[in-house]
Amino acid sequence: MSNLPETPSRREFLKQGAAAAAVFMIVPRFVLGGRGYTAPSDQLVVAGVGVGGKGESDLAAFAKTGKVRIGYLCDVDDRRAARSVQAFPQAKYYKDWRQLLDKESKNFDAVSVSTPDHNHAVITLAAMQLGKHVYVQKPLTHDLHEARALTEAAKRYKVVTQMGNQGASGDGVRQLQEWYDAHLIGEVHTVYCWTDRPVWPQGIAWPQPAAGVPSELAWDLWLGTAPQRPYVDKLVPFNWRGWWEYGTGALGDMGCHLMEAPFRVLNLGYATAVQASVGSVYVDEFKRGYFPESCPPSSHVTLTFPRTSKTKTPVTMHWMDGGIQPERPAELGPNELFGDGGNGILFVGKKGKMMASTYSANPRLLPLSRNQEAHVKPTLARVPDGADGHYAQWVEACLAGYGNKAVSSPFELAGPLTEALLMANLAIRGYDLRHPKTTGTGFDYPGRGIELLWDPQLLRVTNFDEANQFVKREYRPGWQ
Repeated sequence: MSNLPETPSRREFLKQGAAAAAVFMIVPRFVLGGRGYTAPSDQLVVAGVGVGGKGESDLAAFAKTGKVRIGYLCDVDDRRAARSVQAFPQAKYYKDWRQLLDKESKNFDAVSVSTPDHNHAVITLAAMQLGKHVYVQKPLTHDLHEARALTEAAKRYKVVTQMGNQGASGDGVRQLQEWYDAHLIGEVHTVYCWTDRPVWPQGIAWPQPAAGVPSELAWDLWLGTAPQRPYVDKLVPFNWRGWWEYGTGALGDMGCHLMEAPFRVLNLGYATAVQASVGSVYVDEFKRGYFPESCPPSSHVTLTFPRTSKTKTPVTMHWMDGGIQPERPAELGPNELFGDGGNGILFVGKKGKMMASTYSANPRLLPLSRNQEAHVKPTLARVPDGADGHYAQWVEACLAGYGNKAVSSPFELAGPLTEALLMANLAIRGYDLRHPKTTGTGFDYPGRGIELLWDPQLLRVTNFDEANQFVKREYRPGWQ
C-alpha cells in the first residue's frame, strides 16, 4: 500500500542509517561525568524540521525533559526559525530537510516534524526509512493515502511514533473511558464534535501574486510537494491552513484534538460512509461564490462507523465547524456552558450523556449533578503531567527503544484517526465538484445531497468515483 514518492537520496539515507547502527556504542555514565550528568547514551538527539511557531514550542518541550539535545534545526524561513536558533545555538541549521537527512542522519536519533500539512508525510517517511523515531504535528498527513502509508510504515520500520495531539495523553480522555467502561451512560450511538475554527480566512478567492518573495524564505522548498505557484502574501506562516493544496482546514487543525476521545473511548476504526453540507459565501445578490481551492467557512459532516467491541450498533459521528454547534442537551441548564464555549465533544448513550472540552479536558457527566455522585475506580494508568507529558512520554519511549514503552498517539492509532477527518474533508471537497448543465445554463453538483460509501480496504469511494481524486494527490516533479 505504501507507495509514497521517495526522496531523491533514499539509498544514501538507508546506507547512512545502517552505518550509524553499526557504529553505535553505549558509553557508561561514570566514564563521562559525575552525579546528575546525562550520558550521551541516555540522551536523545533530535532534529527539528519546521522550528517556528508550533515547532518552536515542541522543541522547547523536548528540551525541557533534560534528556534531549536539540542537535539540528531545519526551516525554510529564517524569520520563523530565529527564536529556535537563539534558543539552541549549538544546533546546526539547514533550510532543506533533504540535505539534513542526507548529511547528518548518523548524528541524530529522532525527528520532530512541524511543517505545513502537505509536507508532513514525505519528511516523516524519509526519517522512518532511516530508522529514526518521529514526532509529527497533527494532522498526521494531508491525504488519506499518506495516512494509510504512514500507519503501515510504523509497523514496518519499528520506530517510536507519536502524533502531536497532546490531549491523547491527558487525564480527561481516560476519565471518559473509565466512565464509559463502567456503563454510566450506557451504549453510545452518537457523538458530536464541534469547533469555532477556522480563525484564518476561508471561502475566498486565491490572492494576486505578491511583488516578490521575502529574502529569508526559500519559497520553492516551502512549496515542496505542492504545485509550483507564484508567491502570495499572508500564506506563510499561518493562512496556508485554509487552502487545500497545503492545509486541511478546520478539520485538520482541530479534528485530531476533538475526535481522538471518541476513537479511544469507543475503539473506533475506519468509517464506512460520510456525508457533508457546506456553508455558502455570496459575492453578490443571489450570486454564490465558487472557491474550490479554499476550504469552506463552515461545514457539517456526518461519519458512520461500524460497530466495535465497545458498541453493539454502528456509531454516528457529527463534525461541525465555523461556529456551528449541535443542539444543547436537555440535561444541560440554560446558563451552563456547553463544551468550552467554542469547542466540545458530546457522547450520547442509551442511559445518559457525557461531554468534554478541547483536548478532552474537563470531562463531565450530564446533568452536571451526576458528577458529585459518580465514583468510578481508576483503571487506566495516567501519563505523568497529563497532556503536558505527551512530549516526555515520547522521549522516554525513544530512549527505551521500540516496543518497550507505550505512547498515547502512535501512528497505529493516529493514522486511522487522521483518516477519519480526511474522509470528512473528502466529502467537503466532493460537495464543490461541478459540471456545466447540458442546457448550457448553470452547473450540476453531483456530490451534493448524497452519502459517500467508503471501502476502507481499497481506500475508495464506491458510489461517486469523481471524489476519489482527493484520496491521493500527485507530488510536484522533483519531489516524487
